[in-house]
Amino acid sequence: MKELRILIQKYWPFISYLIFGGLTTLINLIIFYELYTWHHLIGYQWATFIAWLFSVLFAYVTNKQFVFNSHQKSKTAVLRELESFFFFRILSLLLDFAILYIGIGLLHANSFIVKLIDNILVVVANYIFSKVFIFKEK
Repeated sequence: MKELRILIQKYWPFISYLIFGGLTTLINLIIFYELYTWHHLIGYQWATFIAWLFSVLFAYVTNKQFVFNSHQKSKTAVLRELESFFFFRILSLLLDFAILYIGIGLLHANSFIVKLIDNILVVVANYIFSKVFIFKEK
């Protein structure tokens, strides 16, 4: 039991990222599914963008507070961190669009399955971006 506790403490940033990344993915999938897959209210590109926007806002708050424990207090530092976060999330949005275009637009695969695979790849990319570039330890 003690070994398990030590392992959890050692890998807590990654474990918590998986938890909150999972919740972020869930938010993204639900919004995408509701807007495109279920109701066909808008095209998959717009559904992806709206789902991305809501999930990125959730991800910023949870990553900052619970995953990477960023303690930036000054307005300048917080704005710099937020700009960096959104910059790298825009890069992952471009990856998101590319995967969806190939999977849905070209291959005509099941949109929900493509979006699920897409989210797994995006979560991995976002973890690397966050760990290496955004919430890096000073």
